[in-house]
Amino acid sequence: MNKKVYMLAVVSFVVGTVELIIGGTLDLVANDLGVSIGQAGLLITIFSLVFAIASPILLTMTANIERKKLTLISLFVFFIGNLLAFWSPTYSVILIARIISAASGSLLVVLGITIASSIVQKEFQARAIGIIYMGISGSLVLGVPIGLTLSNAFGWRSPFLLVAVLTVASMIGVTFLLEKIEPKPALPVKQQIRTLKNSKVFSAQLTSFLFLTGHLTLYAYLTPFLKTTLGLNGTWVSIVYFIFGVAAVSGGGIGGLISDKWGRERSILAIIGSFAAAIFLIPFVTFSFPLFLIVMVVWSMLSWAITPAQQSYLIAAAPETSDIQQSLNNSALHFGIAMGSTVGAIVIEQSSVIHNASIGGLFVLLALGTAYFSITRTQESLAAENAG
Repeated sequence: MNKKVYMLAVVSFVVGTVELIIGGTLDLVANDLGVSIGQAGLLITIFSLVFAIASPILLTMTANIERKKLTLISLFVFFIGNLLAFWSPTYSVILIARIISAASGSLLVVLGITIASSIVQKEFQARAIGIIYMGISGSLVLGVPIGLTLSNAFGWRSPFLLVAVLTVASMIGVTFLLEKIEPKPALPVKQQIRTLKNSKVFSAQLTSFLFLTGHLTLYAYLTPFLKTTLGLNGTWVSIVYFIFGVAAVSGGGIGGLISDKWGRERSILAIIGSFAAAIFLIPFVTFSFPLFLIVMVVWSMLSWAITPAQQSYLIAAAPETSDIQQSLNNSALHFGIAMGSTVGAIVIEQSSVIHNASIGGLFVLLALGTAYFSITRTQESLAAENAG
């Protein structure tokens, strides 16, 4: 395996960290900027929404630019975005900063995936892409506890300064370790979207979207949920987030083992069903902190356990467009994060954070339905749709 792949995974980790890094400190952001927690939560929503939309568009627009040069340009813009977020005196300024960071970050992740697959031998391409996704998933899981710990110690702006410093380190690494890589022709966005005309593939992507929507409806607002239902202080909230992060990262490995043993289809249905049960159960175990931690660990493990089976399923469902489906799935996941953050904000504004888990669970049940629909679509019906 080319060691440069791990450097690209670090870049993906740094980029992904920014998405949810303020998730645990929404109350601090809201109080400092004079907005509601729901409005603060929209800083996650706008990042995820821009991230999901921008990556296929920017990849097509920059198709003729040499890849190393484009990576450095994107890292510099990402650096500016995080410095602006660190400095931002008002809600409007940090909103603009999040848009800048999301657009440049989305391009960096897609570049990392395409560069990683191009600098290794063909038999190692899947493994290289998997390593990049480990960086992304790890950042989404660990971004909140990292941000929460730094924010409690140095203020909610400090995580953005750390990311800016890590971005400079990434630029140095890319400058000296990565060779020039000529671009390859990019598939137009319309053609990428056209691959979703098959109901088997579309419903699989919809499953990822709905699953993350349900998850983020609660996870994006876990801090106010913990403080409201369990009365935890900042220190204990940080501990809970670290436990969640460790469990979620281990869940990815466990999900791979389950997928290998049970098969990807059975694993997807079993994991989504169990995840729905866990998230519905959470509000009913807050009377006991140890019992809550047990259910939360199950919830967190299952949140990423589905990834190996889902990625494998997409490759098997559409092998001729597997690369495109991986890119589209990345967009579907971030649309889900955006949607979940928005739904969670609405629930808090209109009702109470206590109900976020139940509302999120409804989306997970919808994901179970779309997963079943996709899995029960036969290859024969898929071929018929292609012919039509």
